[in-house]
Amino acid sequence: MDICKEKCINEEKVHQTLESLPPVEEINQMVDIFKALSDPTRLKIVLSLLEQEHCVCDIAVLCNQSDSAISHQLRVLRTMKVLKNRRAGKIVYYSLDDEHVGALIEMSLNHVDHAHSH
Repeated sequence: MDICKEKCINEEKVHQTLESLPPVEEINQMVDIFKALSDPTRLKIVLSLLEQEHCVCDIAVLCNQSDSAISHQLRVLRTMKVLKNRRAGKIVYYSLDDEHVGALIEMSLNHVDHAHSH
């Protein structure tokens, strides 16, 4: 493991970085989003919604799980503001909450693709 052979702290850099870090509350919210996305089923749900909205039944088929299991995962993702839903009669459609979620997922995919190509 690469570590410093001598302990030296650049106080100016440390101070600048500390001032630029978000508040603890925002860091904790970010952690919660990453936790929500760390579950393979929830990530697959989000990936399936990158291009278009889907109803619960479609998402259940895409994830090869029961409607009730998917409903639980959708609830978690809605609570975390990763997804939103809309009702059309008796059908509920899910989509990404906003473009930031899609951008986060797209950047993750690009990173994975980049890592595999090197």
